[in-house]
Amino acid sequence: MKRISVSVLILCACFVPVAWGTCKVHTPWGEFHRQNMERWNPCEKVLGVTNVGNLILKWSYTIGGPVTSSRAVANGVVYVGSIDDNVYALNAKTGALLWSYTTGGSVYWSSPAVANGMVYVGSHDSNVYALDASTGAKLWSYPTGNVVESSPAVANGVVYVGSGDGNVYALNASTGALLWSAPFGGHSSPAVANGVVYVGAGNDVYALSASTGALLWSYTTGGEVRFSAAVAIGVVYVGSFDNNLYALKASTGAKLWSYAIGDGGGVASPAVANGVVYVGSNVQVVYALNASTGAKLWSYNGGDWSSPAVANGVVYVGSAGGNVYAFGLK
Repeated sequence: MKRISVSVLILCACFVPVAWGTCKVHTPWGEFHRQNMERWNPCEKVLGVTNVGNLILKWSYTIGGPVTSSRAVANGVVYVGSIDDNVYALNAKTGALLWSYTTGGSVYWSSPAVANGMVYVGSHDSNVYALDASTGAKLWSYPTGNVVESSPAVANGVVYVGSGDGNVYALNASTGALLWSAPFGGHSSPAVANGVVYVGAGNDVYALSASTGALLWSYTTGGEVRFSAAVAIGVVYVGSFDNNLYALKASTGAKLWSYAIGDGGGVASPAVANGVVYVGSNVQVVYALNASTGAKLWSYNGGDWSSPAVANGVVYVGSAGGNVYAFGLK
C-alpha cells in the first residue's frame, strides 16, 4: 500500500498567540466548516501577509493511505482520516502519533468534527463513529444505509451528517441515538446555522429544520450539488456542477445571484470573509467575488478541488498539483 505523509508548515520564528476579543488563546478549527460555517478564522493574529512566505516544514507523519478529507485541530491535536480505514490523532506541535482507530472502511471525504471531547467521522463501512478525543476509544457508532462521505456538523448537542443512501441524519451527539432522518441527503456535508440545516443532494439545495428535519425550502440548480455550502449574513453560498456558484437567500431559497466559474465549477466549498466569497474550480482558478453582488474582484490560476480557508488577510487553498497556495485578500 502506498504510504502518504501528512505535513505541517510553521513559521521559522517561534511565537506565542495572544487572545483577541472573544477569541481564545488557542482557537480551534474543530470541524470542516469551523463553527461559523464560513471557513474563516477571525482569531488568527500571528500568521499573515507579512510572514506567511517564511513558512517551512516543521514535521510530517507517514500514514498508510491518501488523505482526501480536511483536518480538524483542537486542543493541540490534529485529527485526520485516511483511505487506509483509519482515523489518526497527532500532536500538533511534534507530529507524534497519539492514537489511531480503525473503522471498517475508508475514511474518504468525511472530515472529522471535534466537539465536547468527542471526534465524529463517517466511513465507507456506512457508519458514523464517535470516538473519545483523548484516547480514540469508540463511544458509539450509527449504521446508515450506504457509505458516509459527508463531513459531520455538530450543533447544540446534535450531529448532522449525510449518507450515500440519500438521507440526512440527526443523531444525539452523546449517545448516537437517531433523532430524525430526512430523504434530502447524500455526500454533501451539512451546514447548520440559526436552527436550519443546509445540504445538497442531486441537483438541489435543501433547507431543513434542525430540530425536526422538516423541509423548509429547496432550490434546483443545473448540476449536481455534491459539496457543502457556506452560510453568512443570511445568505447561502453553494457551488454546482453546472459550473456556477449560487447565492441564495437563507430564509427562502430565492436566488440572489450566480457566477459562472468555469468547467467543473463549484466543486469545492466556498469560504466567506469580510464581504467576499472565495472559491476554487476544477480549471485550477481561485475566484474572489463580492458577496453581495457576485461581481468578480480577482482570480488567480492555482488551486482547484480544495476548499479555501481565510485567516488574517490570507486565503489558503490546495491544488491537485501538490501545492498549497497563500493569496493576499486584495
